[in-house]
Amino acid sequence: MPGGPTILHADLDAFYASVEQLLDPSLRGRPVAVGGSARGGVVLAASYEAKRHGVQGGMPGWRAARLCPDLVFVRGHFGRYQELADRVMSVLGDYTPVVQRISIDEAFLDVSGSTHLFGTPGTIGTRIRQRVRSEIGLPISVGAARTKHLAKIASQVAKPDGLVVVEPEHEREFLDPLPVSLMWGVGPVTEQRLADRGIRTIGDLVGEPGPALERLLGRATGATLHALARNDDPRRVTSSGRARSVGAQSALGRREPTPELVRAVLGHLAERVAGRLRAKGRAGRTVTVRVRFAGMRTVTRSHTLPVPVSATLTLTEVAERLVRQALRDQGEAVEITLLAISVSNLTRQAVVQLELPLEPEDPWRPGSAAGSARWALDRSMDAARARFGRDAVGYLPATVRRGGGVPDEFRELAERDL
Repeated sequence: MPGGPTILHADLDAFYASVEQLLDPSLRGRPVAVGGSARGGVVLAASYEAKRHGVQGGMPGWRAARLCPDLVFVRGHFGRYQELADRVMSVLGDYTPVVQRISIDEAFLDVSGSTHLFGTPGTIGTRIRQRVRSEIGLPISVGAARTKHLAKIASQVAKPDGLVVVEPEHEREFLDPLPVSLMWGVGPVTEQRLADRGIRTIGDLVGEPGPALERLLGRATGATLHALARNDDPRRVTSSGRARSVGAQSALGRREPTPELVRAVLGHLAERVAGRLRAKGRAGRTVTVRVRFAGMRTVTRSHTLPVPVSATLTLTEVAERLVRQALRDQGEAVEITLLAISVSNLTRQAVVQLELPLEPEDPWRPGSAAGSARWALDRSMDAARARFGRDAVGYLPATVRRGGGVPDEFRELAERDL
């Protein structure tokens, strides 16, 4: 079998909770929940001590407190998370320039060109773990394998605070007994569908005929999972470059998509996305919305504008039109569980160039009188928030902006353009 275990997946363990235990030594060894309280709110992250009692991120605080009476709730030091995660990424970069960061607390590395300097992939993984622990104070798990998919599974098996190296000749021996839930793309719904067919392990999935999986899960999902189960994953590790899109999403539970709800949620998402675009002096031409319906069916709609935009109201209006189109296409009463907005085809927009008056007046053109007024208003609001705080001014009521108790700082860490 060609190639060695030169792809590493490094993943910080219970990152947000581990940071809180690092910053407050009295929390070490104790069950910790970031966010929420015993009276309510949402748990954003949990330490391994809390997870052993069944506490998980996304769980109501009152339920977490019942599962773990000794649970300590902390508000979270959102400003420190990015700083510490960036320091970890700097350590990874000391061993190879080919680092692909895929979230705030995890990344892939290709060390094929580094083994002559630092030793085997297992040796490199060991050094990374030692340095992150000694220099930064955080636990990190590392998986090493021939493919990205297998390296990520290996790092999950290695948790907490471990290292797993899968040599090519032992891939099937390693993969076959593992549960399908460890695979990319297998959430609770897909896991249950597979279990109903008697497929519980990755080995079971390999033994299932590809056409049968495609009928069960859909052509794309079935074919992808069958290939990954065979460890057929040609994706390479690519160094992260300039962000190609900026997005945000909001989970809603099960809600009727009334015009008022859709407008409020899209306005909040547009405010987050457009604010991040303006902060980087950028704008985008292609607006994409994603609507997830009850039953996990997801629909996307996109529209490419003739000029790049970064105005919150413009982005809201474009997204609202796309979501209305997606809802009309359903042709029946529906419930939605998630809305998302992303902007791509990005370009620089440090200033807006005014244009001569053109008929008809189009507020979606940034250079028109209405469009430039929108952009100027947004910039003024950005400045007010920077000086007086995020909630100093906004388009939406605070109850909508809070997004169900999850702080925007936490959402933006997860959505950050890396």
